[in-house]
Amino acid sequence: MKKILFIATGGTIASAKTENGLTPAITSEELLNAVPQVKNLCAVDTVQPYSLDSTNMCWKQWIHVAEIIRDSYAKYDGFVIAHGTDTMAYTAAALSYMVQNSAKPVVLTGSQKSIYNRDTDARNNLYRAFVYAVSDGAWGVQLVFDNKVILGTRARKTRTRSFNAFSSIDYPETAVFRDTRLVTFLRRPMDQPPVRFYERLEPAVFVLRLVPGMRADIIPLLAPHYRALVLESFGVGGLPCYGDESFYNAVRDWVESGRVIVMTTQVPHEGSDMEVYQVGHRAKRELGLIEAYSMTSEAVVTKLMWILGQTDDSAEIRRLFQTPVQKDQIF
Repeated sequence: MKKILFIATGGTIASAKTENGLTPAITSEELLNAVPQVKNLCAVDTVQPYSLDSTNMCWKQWIHVAEIIRDSYAKYDGFVIAHGTDTMAYTAAALSYMVQNSAKPVVLTGSQKSIYNRDTDARNNLYRAFVYAVSDGAWGVQLVFDNKVILGTRARKTRTRSFNAFSSIDYPETAVFRDTRLVTFLRRPMDQPPVRFYERLEPAVFVLRLVPGMRADIIPLLAPHYRALVLESFGVGGLPCYGDESFYNAVRDWVESGRVIVMTTQVPHEGSDMEVYQVGHRAKRELGLIEAYSMTSEAVVTKLMWILGQTDDSAEIRRLFQTPVQKDQIF
């Protein structure tokens, strides 16, 4: 029987009603007791480093969770993490960069309703997270939700209330559940290097979503506080020009100061391609901007945090950003 470490961090799945709204209050042991079938699948140990609404999860908790996995990696066959849904895609992406080449599964799950609700999705999601974690083909950082298994760097929360809250963005799902049967599409990569853990993240990354008519003078105001800027542009990507060169000049000054800019798109699917239009082509050619293509914003932000935690060198930052951290994957 395989041995799994269950890491509970809070979230809706572990929430109870209070006069001020739902708040995490249910322990890891209580969560497991609500899904007794798990005991027939594997041996489980539990740890509860946090009891947080996922709105309050950030890079500090990501580092700690990665450390828990690192320190117990040799003792377990896999890991299941109960997490709030609002920032779960960020955590999944961050752990994908901090726990690389893992032949053992690191599975995140949560729910849209508390596990003690009668009509909850919590028991289904938690049980299937363990089913995937003990399956022979399980690997890497994955998110299990509503009968889908999604690669950690491709997950995004696309609905706020529905049970099918998460989607795999522009990439196949790793697996799906047909009733209780697991159907795997993407198997563990062959000839995988040994697992590698990283302990440092640089949180000084800012995401600026462009809106029509926005003034460029916001960009130099950010410079004293951030090392990297993610520009969410329109369509396939470009810099606006409202009768002057203010945006172009602000971006040029940012890059020349040694800081990083990554261009991405506000459009959920199909990614950026700055070569298409003049507004993007010139900026990419002359300013040497890094382009995110089909990466999710969650993956872009957390990958930049990981990269900046490793190096200050501009060429190395670009190389690492453009290099997939997992063989045969695009992230």
